Amino acid sequence: MSGSPPPGRAPGRAPGRPGVRAHGPEGALAAASARYLRGEPIDMSALAADLGVGRATLYRWVGSRERLLATVLAEMTERTYQAAARDVEGSGPERILAVLDRFMRSVVDAAPLRAFTEREPRLFVRLATMPGAVEDRAAGLLARELQAEIDRGALAAPLPTRTLAQAIVRVADSFMYAHYLGGNRPEIDTALEVVALLLRSSGDGAAEAGTDAAGESPRRPGR
Repeated sequence: MSGSPPPGRAPGRAPGRPGVRAHGPEGALAAASARYLRGEPIDMSALAADLGVGRATLYRWVGSRERLLATVLAEMTERTYQAAARDVEGSGPERILAVLDRFMRSVVDAAPLRAFTEREPRLFVRLATMPGAVEDRAAGLLARELQAEIDRGALAAPLPTRTLAQAIVRVADSFMYAHYLGGNRPEIDTALEVVALLLRSSGDGAAEAGTDAAGESPRRPGR
């Protein structure tokens, strides 16, 4: 999972521009994120020049270009997720599905992400869908959301919360990024239907919170 924060929430810019942030790993991440949000390539030589340091210093701060890109995408994932979860009502499976619906549609519509995937589609798929920083951040965010519903008695899970969250993230990614994996288009509705089945099978508490008298599975808003 990945994405972009809503307008007006971009991280700080690199030295030499308004909104300068401190040097170091945080400054490098802020400068790289600003480039990403503007739809620009994250070129390590240009980024080092923005920061006023040498390439060796930049690499010492961030490890590698791929690692920096993964961190940028993980940060965008969190910002997009927080925006999607804001003001979502309901509880249990209904709430989880509503948040995922908003999140996935925000991701596929994000202009900075489209710019990045047009330049480096294979790198994006590797960073976003394989175990690593992006998946870890997405699974952690969703695990907290699931645990909150469990704590309020609206959801029951026979699996560890983190395991269920990771399964949902991988299902969502496989359908959300179907057009990068050989498909024709993102399949968000299909992803939501599969996730609804996962949540429905999570136990009696989930079934009671998310099904009606006819036993129908939870539906996302507007369906």
